Amino acid sequence: TAPSSEMETLSANAPTQPSSLTSGLQISEEVEKRYNIVRSVAEQCIGDDELRDLLAKKAAPVCYDGFEPSGRMHIAQGLMKIMNVNKLTSAGCRVKIWIADWFAFMNNKLGGDLKKIRVVGEYYKEIFQAAGMNIENVEFLWASDEINAKGAEYWPLVMDIACRNSLARIKRCMPIMGQSETEELCAAHILYVCMQCADTFFLEADICQLGMDQQTVNLLARDYCDDTKRGNKPVILSHHMLPGLQQGQKKMSKSDPTSAIFMEDEEAEVNVKIKKAYCPPDIVEGNPCLEYVKYIILPWFSEFTVERDEKYGGNKTFKSFEDITADYESGELHPKDLKDALSKALNKILQPVRDHFKTNNRAKNLLKQVKGYKITRVIPTAPSTEMDALSVKAPSSASSSAAGLQMSEEVVEKYQIVRSIGEECIQEDELKNLIAKKPAPICYDGFEPSGRMHIAQGVMKVTNVNKLTSAGCQVKIWIADWFAQLNNKLGGDLERIKVVGEYFKEIWQAGGMNKDKVDFLWASDEINGRGNKYWPLVMDIARRNNLRRILRCGQIMGRSETEVLSAAQILYPCMQCADIFLLEADICQLGMDQRKVNMLAREYCDDIKRKNKPIILSHHMLPGLQQGQEKMSKSDPSSAIFMEDEEADVNEKINKAYCPPRTVEGNPCLEYIKYIVLPRFSEFKVENEKNGGNKTFKSFEEIAADYESGELSPEDLKKALMKALNITLQPVRDHFKTNERAKNLLEQVKVITFFHPWF
Repeated sequence: TAPSSEMETLSANAPTQPSSLTSGLQISEEVEKRYNIVRSVAEQCIGDDELRDLLAKKAAPVCYDGFEPSGRMHIAQGLMKIMNVNKLTSAGCRVKIWIADWFAFMNNKLGGDLKKIRVVGEYYKEIFQAAGMNIENVEFLWASDEINAKGAEYWPLVMDIACRNSLARIKRCMPIMGQSETEELCAAHILYVCMQCADTFFLEADICQLGMDQQTVNLLARDYCDDTKRGNKPVILSHHMLPGLQQGQKKMSKSDPTSAIFMEDEEAEVNVKIKKAYCPPDIVEGNPCLEYVKYIILPWFSEFTVERDEKYGGNKTFKSFEDITADYESGELHPKDLKDALSKALNKILQPVRDHFKTNNRAKNLLKQVKGYKITRVIPTAPSTEMDALSVKAPSSASSSAAGLQMSEEVVEKYQIVRSIGEECIQEDELKNLIAKKPAPICYDGFEPSGRMHIAQGVMKVTNVNKLTSAGCQVKIWIADWFAQLNNKLGGDLERIKVVGEYFKEIWQAGGMNKDKVDFLWASDEINGRGNKYWPLVMDIARRNNLRRILRCGQIMGRSETEVLSAAQILYPCMQCADIFLLEADICQLGMDQRKVNMLAREYCDDIKRKNKPIILSHHMLPGLQQGQEKMSKSDPSSAIFMEDEEADVNEKINKAYCPPRTVEGNPCLEYIKYIVLPRFSEFKVENEKNGGNKTFKSFEEIAADYESGELSPEDLKKALMKALNITLQPVRDHFKTNERAKNLLEQVKVITFFHPWF
């Protein structure tokens, strides 16, 4: 994360010293003139010196502006943007206007209907052109189209921004969406901020020209430059926010038509709205009518003409806002005369827009559609409290098709094989139905490449995958490289993560995985190849789930919801949930620690009325070797047996393992027998000529009974366990000693884990 407290507070302080180049640079009159034009756009500029330097060095700087298509356009969006864009292009800037359709979708504008959002975006473009925007050096870019075209460039940038910023920090940017950080937020609000920050770099913007309400995210972009040692920070030009027409309205609101003048309002509508507007006599501060004169009329016409009877002072043309406020505060300019003059000036500006929407058939049709849309921004979260709690309750009734299903012996056998994998299955009736109807169900499994592989990841996965393929399943193993990066595994270094992923594949092959019906899929490659399907799914999941729900999925990353989290740890569960649908998985076969996000996927199906929910098979989590260790840890080698451990290493670790006499509960040695040895060999052999002789156990119940009674001692159990594990691991050792590629990968992994031992 960004190192300084100034960054953490998203300060708007100017640089402590001017640019070294600027300080010694002789600015020409032409550059100074261009600077004055560009600077006049903003109520605030961060930083001024950088702007002069930019204009002196670059003939056509790139300026980023944008909007969410979200209903009819009011004059704050229309006239102010037109004036600002025309100023920028007159000063030589290239303006990229970002039509933020995916952002409107995440912010649930127009109910998140992308077709409606597209219509509104086209309507906006019609207005800008009709009202006089000079589009010679302007590009209108649809966010969805541009991101889909260059997703491999865009999304890693979004993820890096998410990794480098705490959740608390991102929440302070909520004003960009009209939210506050104390409101009930959805996961999409977090993704939105990271994406908008990325837009600046994606568009190669030299200048960000947006409203004051967008300043926090623009500052985030500058701070990201500091954090990544990236030169050429974007200059921030933050323009004034026009208030609504009524008292105390900080900005115009589309949901309250009395607060806003729309770009195609008829003359009579403009007159009525201005007549009813808040305009207290003799008071300038907080007076919206005077603000409209200052920020629209004077910049547009370079003057403001008041027409009135001679007895009230006669006609008068003002050339400066100071003259207007002086007359208004003194009482020489009456509110009625001010309003009449303001109405007349606004109607003169808006008349070409009205004419265009009456005479141009395309524009007329667009306006008709837009007027029919309801302005809404209700977050479509899952409706039930059970969903909110990520419940694991069974459906109220069994699937009717499963309940009356006549299962053949073959189907019953396949079901039993598949079901044996899961310590828990949600739902069994659905699994029976699936196996009866689909010869080759798709099963989703996956892993984060994050260091050496222990036997819980190795032997158990081989056993489970082989069971699934023997039952006819097609297994898709998701090599979650981007997820490892999001979780900051191996320092977030993708090259190292890919090395570890290849090492894992070598182990499974050497360990006996039947790969006939197995696909190894790199997440980054698959997502880049189908980003236009994947990312809208991620965004939809994010907008339908509140932050509290997503935080409860932190366990899938080895985190708790009370930890200090990065924004990446909000993005991660939404992406993992989307993986299931991208891979068209019928079954999710993952550990018990992944159960919450798999439940999220089932509940997403309920929310969008999608049939064929993924069935969840949650396998047991093997504990560490020492007392009280809930699972093996790569950061503590004594807690784990690694797949290429030498025989002596395995023996030493098992000898030191926690194995209390006559105690089954919480005994890791017995768990390894139950979940690794018995499934692998279908038996467990104990050799001891003195204490009862050799004995072969066929079930865990027999082993547990002998152990609790004392007939089976910890020493004999450990000795038999060592032998079974070493038989299992010997082919892997041989492979990593004789295969040059495998040998090289292991050496690299050992170096990587030496420098990142905590992973």
